[in-house]
Amino acid sequence: MTTTTGSTSNLADAELTVEAVLLDLDGTLVDSTPALIRAWSRWAVEHSVTREEFSRVVGHGLTSAAIVAALVPADQVAAAHRRIDELEVADVDGITALPGAREFVSGLPVDRWAIVTSGNRAVAQARIEAAALPVPPMLVTADDVRRGKPDPEPFLRGAERLGIEPSRCLVVEDAPAGLAAARAAGMRSVAVTTHHSPAELDADLIVEDLQNLRVEVDGTALTIRLAGTA
Repeated sequence: MTTTTGSTSNLADAELTVEAVLLDLDGTLVDSTPALIRAWSRWAVEHSVTREEFSRVVGHGLTSAAIVAALVPADQVAAAHRRIDELEVADVDGITALPGAREFVSGLPVDRWAIVTSGNRAVAQARIEAAALPVPPMLVTADDVRRGKPDPEPFLRGAERLGIEPSRCLVVEDAPAGLAAARAAGMRSVAVTTHHSPAELDADLIVEDLQNLRVEVDGTALTIRLAGTA
C-alpha cells in the first residue's frame, strides 16, 4: 500500500524533483533489526542493564553513543561504546536489503546520493556489504558529526559533501527523528513505513518501501515519483 501526505495528497501529483538524495540506512535500505536485537541484548547483559532501563532510553534513529551514555556511568562510556561497536560489526547474520532498496539506489547518479546513518562507519560498512548494496559515493556516519538526528547536522553534512544546496536535497527515512532532521535542514522527505505507521511520520510522501518509487534522471534533475504514475 502507498500513502501520501502533505503537498502530495493527490496521487497524480505525487512526485518530488530534487538534485540529490540522502538515505538513512537501518530500516530504510536494510533490515538489521534481528542483528541489532542480538547485539544490544548481549551488550545489556554484559553491562547489567535491565530491559526496563534499556526500553526507557532506546529510540530508533538514536546514535549508539547517545544510548550508551544514558545507560552506563560516565567513566565506563568509552569502553562500553567500543564494545557495542564490536558486537554490531561482528554480527551481520540475516541483514538484508529491504524491498526495492537495491534497485532504487542503482537508479541514482553515482555522484548525487549518499547514505546518512546514526551508526558509525565500521558498522555501516559492514551492513552495506552484508546486504549487498551498492557502496555509496558518500557515507555520513556518527563519526562525522557532533550532533545526531533529530539535529539537522548529519543531513547538512551530506549535502555539503555532495555539493548540493540543502533545499535541493531529498531525504529518505523511516524514523520520526530522521524526518525531523530533514525538516530542520530545509529538505524534502520521503518516509517508509518499516517501523512506524503513516500517522507517526511527517513527510512529503509516505510509502511502504522503496519498490513503490521510481527515479527519472534529466540532466541535474532527479524526479522521484510513485511507481505506476506517469
